[in-house]
Amino acid sequence: MFCNNKPQKSMTLEKVALVLLLAVFAAQSTMAAQTLPPANQWIPQDAVISLELSQPKALLELFAGEKATAAVTALPVYQKQASTPQFKEFLNVIEFLEITLDTDWRTGLSKLTGGGITFAICPEDTLILIIDAEDEHMLEQTHEIFLNIARGEAEKQGQPNRVESTQYEDVTTWTFNGKEAHAIIGKRLVIANRPEGLKAVLELRANGASENLTSKATYQAAKRAAGPDSVATVFADLLILKNIPEIAGLLEQSSNSPLAALFFAGIVEAVRDSSWLALGLHIEDNTLLFRASVDGKTVAPTSPVAFALPSKVGDGALPNLSVPRRIAALSLYRDLHQFYAAKDDLFPERTSGLIFFENMMGIFFSGRDLTNEVLIETQPEIRLVVAEQEYDPAIGTPQIKFPAFAAIFRLRHPEQFKEVAEEAWQKAVGLINFTRGQQAMPGLIIDRPFQGKTKYTVAYFSTSGIEDKTNLDSRFNVRPALAMPGEYLILSSTDGLARDLIDALHQETEQTPKPLAGTHSLVEIEGGQLASILEANRKTLIRQNMVNKGNTQEQAESATDMLISLLKFLDRAKLGIGVHEGLTRFRLELKLNLQ
Repeated sequence: MFCNNKPQKSMTLEKVALVLLLAVFAAQSTMAAQTLPPANQWIPQDAVISLELSQPKALLELFAGEKATAAVTALPVYQKQASTPQFKEFLNVIEFLEITLDTDWRTGLSKLTGGGITFAICPEDTLILIIDAEDEHMLEQTHEIFLNIARGEAEKQGQPNRVESTQYEDVTTWTFNGKEAHAIIGKRLVIANRPEGLKAVLELRANGASENLTSKATYQAAKRAAGPDSVATVFADLLILKNIPEIAGLLEQSSNSPLAALFFAGIVEAVRDSSWLALGLHIEDNTLLFRASVDGKTVAPTSPVAFALPSKVGDGALPNLSVPRRIAALSLYRDLHQFYAAKDDLFPERTSGLIFFENMMGIFFSGRDLTNEVLIETQPEIRLVVAEQEYDPAIGTPQIKFPAFAAIFRLRHPEQFKEVAEEAWQKAVGLINFTRGQQAMPGLIIDRPFQGKTKYTVAYFSTSGIEDKTNLDSRFNVRPALAMPGEYLILSSTDGLARDLIDALHQETEQTPKPLAGTHSLVEIEGGQLASILEANRKTLIRQNMVNKGNTQEQAESATDMLISLLKFLDRAKLGIGVHEGLTRFRLELKLNLQ
């Protein structure tokens, strides 16, 4: 019996083994067929801008996590929008998708996008979006849902043929409106705003062509600069973008304006000389960190714009000053003497504004040479501060509340220059009073109080004859002040900010601040404080919105409240610009407030 059964058993095992072997082979073949190359290899080589989000879950966790969702839904502006019919309809759609796909919206969004998102802008206004899902079945389910919705809407409008499919080799392509085109290939969804865009992607896929975006030398250099550990990267082909008339005009205009040339010197020139821009996004706790680079050549020491670049190793802009209620701060490394000495090269055409400025400076500084007797007294470190005002009830409160602002200069010979600056400042106040006097308007009164050991000068409009001091004219936002503590000169729109800066500079001097090596521009913005000044002027902003945009009061209120709410989510923004390792680099930090 045993001998008779053995051959039968052996044949059965062989058949089973053969079936298993064929099944494994088939599964491997199917997997190989569905193994997709990186999405950027399906982007055409002539793409002008590309965005590659390699870690979508990191952004989803930050912006769609429970903490962020709770913060958003607690906002009054959200609760107001949530009561509208349109928003309720949107929530119904989300609930329907959750039930149909048997998931919650966070998990579903993660599964549908978790493999990565790639977006590209190509010539002829062609847009390409590639989304890699983690769950192929859910991707197909979602497409089927929207396909049925699109068919239903097309039939309602009497255009059933606008939703159609086409076969391109082994791929089924779809359009829902006769304009866009898309296809699902394994776990990958490819969408283009034009059929030609989808065709270009499918041709790259079919041919396995090497002439895609990744073979472009500028793209490769930009990717190296962005770094391999970025959550997202952006590449921009500046050789193409600079040919766009609007961008070319903006770059040209920045050079012709003295103020723009002063603030953006070194930045505009770097962009002009660059062939690419790279940006990498990193996430650290609740902070978005953007690092951008352009490959423009470093400005030569003999260039007219060399005044904006630190001349020695270790030189750079000073840290920003911190004062109460600070809205924004700007620190620059700018050699004003060198800047004005190169004015004929920078601005060969003398504008009426430049001529007027020179004439007024000649009056204020008693005919002294502006280049070699005035600006030479300033060192390259320049700082600006903007802060919300705190009004003294005894003086009064304006109806429209402007922030205070101040410029702080570091002097080479403060003892020698103090009286020169004081004389110029008082002449400027005298000119204002003379002009207002001609129009029978009240003028400024000058006083010289102390802040600690520093004596400063302030000019102000008197409110002694005004009974209602709770709704003053906007001119009462201004109390111009001049202060010269130590080696610094402060020009402030208010004495309150001048006093705060005197204290801040005194504290800074004790700590000996170190320059930010290689950094020539540093900007910081406090989101909460900016929201506060806007909230203080809410009624005025609503009126302006209604007048300028023609909105109803309800629309204007909604837009204003939305802006204020968004700013409250921004704790702080910080942008630093400088030259490092031969590249002009930008570092932007956005710290979010999700409490």
